[in-house]
Amino acid sequence: MRVRNTLLVLLICGTGFAQGEYTAQRRSMVKTQLQNRDIADEATLRALLNVPRHEFVPLAQKPYSYWDRPLPIGEGQTISQPYIVAFMTQALKLKTSHRVLEVGTGSGYQAAVLAKIVDSVYTVEIVEALARTATKRLQRLGYDNVIVKSGDGYHGWTEKGPFDAIMVTAGADSIPEPLVAQLKIGGRMIIPVGPHNGIRQLVLLIKKKNKLIKKNLMAVRFVPFTRSED
Repeated sequence: MRVRNTLLVLLICGTGFAQGEYTAQRRSMVKTQLQNRDIADEATLRALLNVPRHEFVPLAQKPYSYWDRPLPIGEGQTISQPYIVAFMTQALKLKTSHRVLEVGTGSGYQAAVLAKIVDSVYTVEIVEALARTATKRLQRLGYDNVIVKSGDGYHGWTEKGPFDAIMVTAGADSIPEPLVAQLKIGGRMIIPVGPHNGIRQLVLLIKKKNKLIKKNLMAVRFVPFTRSED
């Protein structure tokens, strides 16, 4: 019994120390990787500061949670580097009243960041195993304004639209028309577009009443957009 109680105390202390270390790493990440570059939106910075990225990566990747790089999350997918998450979030110019669609849930990290800023997040993940674990993770962490669906994100989520903003976290060969249709007038969408296995352009779209404004923001690499018929 004494040995078991001692182990329990060590585990509790160790967990507390780790959480403190993660908090310090997260603060450093926000300052050095985001603020010292071009991320200035207060809501975005606050969200990245408060979402525990280490909870969204596999155990073996936790020591690298706050490094400036993408990390594998299984099923051939990755979690984007913090800077890209922040850059894409900032570009959408989100408001607290917004309803947002995310295509490509992955581990749920980007959805959690969005959820810290907006009213509601609807996120679609084609890999059923990732959708299932992301749902459990987001529920466990208290992100009750995020709803996850397993399905083909190319078609968006018609019954939950229209959306104030749409974020696509996988590289597409072209811009999916169903997503444009589900974007509100005045809404903004961000999506990596370009050839498979090549450098893609991170494209920002702003939907006006009679036109769609497109802006190329930066060159990026993303895992490919997967379709159900692939």
